[in-house]
Amino acid sequence: MTIVPFDAHRFRSTAVYYSRFRVPYPDRLIERVTERTGLKPGENILDLGCGPGPLGVAFARLAGGDVTGLDPEPEMLEVARENAAETGVDVRFIQGSSYDLGPDLAPLKLAIMGRSFHWMDRPATLAALDKLIIPGGAVVLFSDKHIAATPDWRDVLHQLSETYSPEKSAERKLRRAPEFGPHETILLRSPFHNLERIGIVNERVIGAEDIIGRAFSMSVTSPQALGDKTQEFEAAFRNELAALSPDGRFIETVESHALIAFRD
Repeated sequence: MTIVPFDAHRFRSTAVYYSRFRVPYPDRLIERVTERTGLKPGENILDLGCGPGPLGVAFARLAGGDVTGLDPEPEMLEVARENAAETGVDVRFIQGSSYDLGPDLAPLKLAIMGRSFHWMDRPATLAALDKLIIPGGAVVLFSDKHIAATPDWRDVLHQLSETYSPEKSAERKLRRAPEFGPHETILLRSPFHNLERIGIVNERVIGAEDIIGRAFSMSVTSPQALGDKTQEFEAAFRNELAALSPDGRFIETVESHALIAFRD
């Protein structure tokens, strides 16, 4: 099984873009996960790899959970604290990673992750969480699947990323290789092997600025990864997007989903 090398600052320079331009998790999805897991107000939740805190803030707001967010990037934590304050919820954000999971975080009802599990040593992370999550608790992996985009701009972004950020593009291919293995397989071999999935499908209309902002939120095309090629990449991407959609409108169909992995 392939493990992506740990880089504590992989998402440096992305926090503001991530918070504003990533596909949001619908409230309905959070509410359904809360109901299915039997989460009660005040129960402990760990938002592991929390980034700017969209999941942790949502669970504090909608479910009344006692949330701790953990992320290795200080820039992400700063934006997460701002987002929590603007929302009016109390979430504790601390610097750390899956390698820092310890008894001080227990007992947990849920460990939630939004687009972050693939960056971790997944078996080791689940083994550590097994010591922290109470019986009947769960690990919940949140992500989004792009079903369709009209016009489809994603291939253009992938091609440009290979040109302007070849090293990070190679890392992305590593995660998509057969040797990496799907999350479901890893979970089925862990104490969290009772799996269910909940999905919400939405159609969204977005513009070129949204797409460029989303590109800058990704590790492969972040300003840090692009370096002195950032402006050249942005200009090339804008030209391609304008050719695809002269009126600047793009329609995408996205499934936001949660993979719930209950422990015995």
